[in-house]
Amino acid sequence: MARKKRPVDNGPVLFDVVYADGTRTSNRKVPGTDLGGLDGDEPARAFIEAQDRKIAEKSGTSRGDIKTITRSSKKDRPPRPYSNKS
Repeated sequence: MARKKRPVDNGPVLFDVVYADGTRTSNRKVPGTDLGGLDGDEPARAFIEAQDRKIAEKSGTSRGDIKTITRSSKKDRPPRPYSNKS
């Protein structure tokens, strides 16, 4: 009997971003549909840079250049809210 295929999860993917000045932001959300293919996680950099430009326009302060982008590990993610449906 053939195995059932797992559904593709196109939810957000979380990234940790380190800037050139040493500051770090965690759990930056990037749509899963923007990732994958031959470029892997490289489209995440462009998406996060676009987010930073929008934030800079509104706040008037720039974040600086991105040094590294890595996927957030599961231990760094915030816990899911617990709901007791009894």
